[in-house]
Amino acid sequence: MLLSTCNSCSRPAKTVEQKAMSFLQHCNKLHHLYQLHAFIIKTSLDCNKFIIAKFLRRFFSSSSTSSEALPYTRLLFDSIPYPDTFIWNTMIRAYLDAHNPRESISLFFQMQLQLRIPVDSFSLSLVVQACGRSHDTWNGFRVHTQILKLGFSSDLFVQTALIEMYSKFGDMVIARKILDEMNEPDLVSYNVLLSEYVKAGEIELARHLFDNMPNKDLVSWNTMIHGYAAHGSVASARKLFDACIQRDLVSWSSMISAYAKSRQSNEALRLFHDMQLAKVMPDGITMVSVLSACGDIGALGMGKMVHEYIERSGIKIDVKLGTSLVDMYAKCGDIDNSLVVFSKMDVKDVLTWSSMIMGLANHGLGEVALDYFLKMTEEGINPNDITFVGVLTACSHVGLISKGWAFFTSMNDVYGVTPKLEHYGCMVDILGRAGHLQDARELIKSMPFAPDAIVWRTLLSACRVHKNVELAEEAILNLMELEPDDDGNYVLLSNIYAQAKMWSNVVNVRRMMRSRSIIKVPGSSSIEVDNTVHEFIAGDKSHPKSKEIYEMLAEMHDRLVHVGYKPLTSTVLQDLNDQAKEEVLSHHSEKLAIAFGLLNTVPGSPIRIVKNLRVCEDCHLAIKLASAIYDRKIIVRDRNRFHHFVEGSCSCGDFW
Repeated sequence: MLLSTCNSCSRPAKTVEQKAMSFLQHCNKLHHLYQLHAFIIKTSLDCNKFIIAKFLRRFFSSSSTSSEALPYTRLLFDSIPYPDTFIWNTMIRAYLDAHNPRESISLFFQMQLQLRIPVDSFSLSLVVQACGRSHDTWNGFRVHTQILKLGFSSDLFVQTALIEMYSKFGDMVIARKILDEMNEPDLVSYNVLLSEYVKAGEIELARHLFDNMPNKDLVSWNTMIHGYAAHGSVASARKLFDACIQRDLVSWSSMISAYAKSRQSNEALRLFHDMQLAKVMPDGITMVSVLSACGDIGALGMGKMVHEYIERSGIKIDVKLGTSLVDMYAKCGDIDNSLVVFSKMDVKDVLTWSSMIMGLANHGLGEVALDYFLKMTEEGINPNDITFVGVLTACSHVGLISKGWAFFTSMNDVYGVTPKLEHYGCMVDILGRAGHLQDARELIKSMPFAPDAIVWRTLLSACRVHKNVELAEEAILNLMELEPDDDGNYVLLSNIYAQAKMWSNVVNVRRMMRSRSIIKVPGSSSIEVDNTVHEFIAGDKSHPKSKEIYEMLAEMHDRLVHVGYKPLTSTVLQDLNDQAKEEVLSHHSEKLAIAFGLLNTVPGSPIRIVKNLRVCEDCHLAIKLASAIYDRKIIVRDRNRFHHFVEGSCSCGDFW
């Protein structure tokens, strides 16, 4: 096999050494290297230290895993009678590349015990890197002392390694001092310190260094773009991105990721389109960010196009990318395709399973979600805290109180996962949905954390369903401390008072909102049609098809009234008469989006809506009736969960 490969080379091997080197160039599998080792021994080349060093390096960097290659490499190294500095350095570097820096350090000091073997600048730079990566300050200082004694303090490679080491020790002052004392620091030295500043969160120091660098390359620009993006300064990242004349895959991916993580999803998708126009080929990392953006805004059509692009371009769907596809489809309301992608994945990790379980739970398929949890544990995957949020959400959405408690107690007892605030919040939701409001309140009191706004809002929602005014007032008092400007909390309390016919209290809530200058956040709803996302806000008349939309709204209203719909005017907090309140309700953003969907999608096809706020009671009632009137499945994702409206019913069971 090796001989035939060698014979195919453009230049024939004329000596045994040349033949061995030619074999070495074409070895890419472990069994090839075993054959080559036999050839080296047979031809007495095991005394040629240059070839042995090259062989050791190639052996470890082959396609085999380090766990297979490294022990064999060490045996070869130990069999060499008098390894020279080059071979020692090769072995030290092998351990460093294998993420075993402590063994690199140990080997370096063994090397020094061999008095005939002098260390060189490469030996020192390698061990300095090893000390930094293992955060071994004691040996780091020892080696630095040796560097000074041996006269290597002015060596460029050693100085650059020292910059990295002290940065990893958290001593950025010393790292900068070393750079400033270098006679002629090169671009690599500057880039190392720049990168370490970014990793340490010293973004202002990084920018100062960047602005004063004598030269910059693409690595410098990408480091700063990534640094700003990672620290939430998306606008600053974009300014640098636009100023960068030459952009590569890393530049584009960093900027797209920044937009996706900051939930500027439309910008992320626009930039991905620009990336394609620039003919820069994306990789799996890019596509993870793009899929995240699609999922955030519920752009199912765009998500499907991205999925097709991935398959057409031959981008490998690894665990991370596969998990992103599962998550995207679930967040876009297409749980069936999410399940299909999941089933096709050969390798699944805990995040994959957790994403699938959470997706099923949010779609109201709690029993199925729990089945997947069982399958996950049967396959030997240990659940983590994210998994249990999905499991408890599943129990909550289908009202499994006893199972919920069992899973909650098993977290620590069985799986060694300490419950966090969000897990307690799920339990409050489970108890609240079942009407066990006092138990939910007692759980909040006994929590080892201070309850956050989500926990109190969960209790408040349960009070609305079960008409418990007293507990609702306690919840709202706590919410006003945590979120004094959130209008949604006041709306919920007002609705509770209205249900109890406590009209004077409803008026008081309105006055409180006015006195505190609480402005209701406008509801916005989006719908994707023909791969374009259309967004509406309440009372919106800016859409080019606004006339047709409002005509459809009027038709919808008439047909809804015909089947018994009565607008829930008590949910409107403005001081208006009932007729004006009905008009406000009829122009809610989700109704506008549904009217647009009815006009622009095929009859009988699903309508998918993404809402930025909780769906109000009136819209929830209207959409239930509309799903039956128009024979459409209407899927609405609000800030709490998915609502699948089918034939006049909702998957949430009127609890959300």
